[in-house]
Amino acid sequence: MIKKKLAILGIVGVPANYGGFETLVDNLLDLLPNFFEVTVFCESKSYPEKQEFYKRAKLTYINKRANGAKSIIYDSVSLLKSYKDQDYILLLGVSGAIMIPFLRPFTNAKIVTHIDGLEWKRDKWGWFAKKFLKFSERLAVNYSHGVISDNKHIQDYVEEEYGKSSFLIAYGANHVSYVEPQPYLKKFSFLGSPYVFTVCRIEPENNVEMQLRAFKECEIGMPYVVVGNWNANDYGMKLYHEYSKVKNIILYNPIYEMEELNVLRSNCFFYLHGHSAGGTNPSLVEAMYLGLPVIAYGVNYNRETTFGRALFFNDFKELKTLLFQIRDLDRQEIIKDLSKLAKKNYSWKAITKKYVSMFQSL
Repeated sequence: MIKKKLAILGIVGVPANYGGFETLVDNLLDLLPNFFEVTVFCESKSYPEKQEFYKRAKLTYINKRANGAKSIIYDSVSLLKSYKDQDYILLLGVSGAIMIPFLRPFTNAKIVTHIDGLEWKRDKWGWFAKKFLKFSERLAVNYSHGVISDNKHIQDYVEEEYGKSSFLIAYGANHVSYVEPQPYLKKFSFLGSPYVFTVCRIEPENNVEMQLRAFKECEIGMPYVVVGNWNANDYGMKLYHEYSKVKNIILYNPIYEMEELNVLRSNCFFYLHGHSAGGTNPSLVEAMYLGLPVIAYGVNYNRETTFGRALFFNDFKELKTLLFQIRDLDRQEIIKDLSKLAKKNYSWKAITKKYVSMFQSL
């Protein structure tokens, strides 16, 4: 049987070494090539050692930048290179959606856009960028053959804002695994004692500053360990300068070695998740799958992802109250609930099946 062709656009590339969408594609490729002839578009500069295939998917390299404002050109070029000879196009993010209305009359491909958690709401964007991303979102929803929402709250928003239905497909997490702390005790001495952990991009909407300030003011007898891209912008560098010398706060730059990151995650006393924007956030789903007790910022996205079974805070005062109570909180009940929900809802096999069914339904 001849397989239909599927192009995946909008990521830095695979093998994954950047973010959530990259990890999504990397894990989908374990099974997607069983059903489709897959091509993945990658940023050339991020992969100096080129390979023609990865996990049975063909790789096509684009000599443009995949992030920031330049992603509009990157995604647009990717669409122009794929619209003529593909059966399906999966566009991850809305940056290139401005091209979709122009290409629709000239392509037989079914275009599906993953709208990526209302990107236009993020605090890191200026006024013009927010307006453009909102406009791109509207184009994506109105002109794509299908739209993916990775969170029930996002799906409800698409229905209410545009009167359109969307495919609800979350993010998988069973690529993460528990790592024993003993081999890493020399490098991370705090592994032998309780600590609170966060891994995230250092951006205002992730409430990192609120969390750091809460720990600075709370003497709870355990450190707060944060892994993030502190040097990516002035905001991150300012926070690093202010908090890196606080005695109960430990800050690390990004850790790309998965086992090393997992040993920090999987042995924490609580996982603290401050994201206030986005859909199903990968780091939160991964924390659930690792069986971590979670304290999360109480926005609808996080409540939907955790099915309301985490502990939640809505402001600085509520976070401090939870921190002062942290040793008395019922960790085991939270662990049992979140782990069970993650295994049921966030396995990559189940997620991939939903993607296959979606494409076939088009």
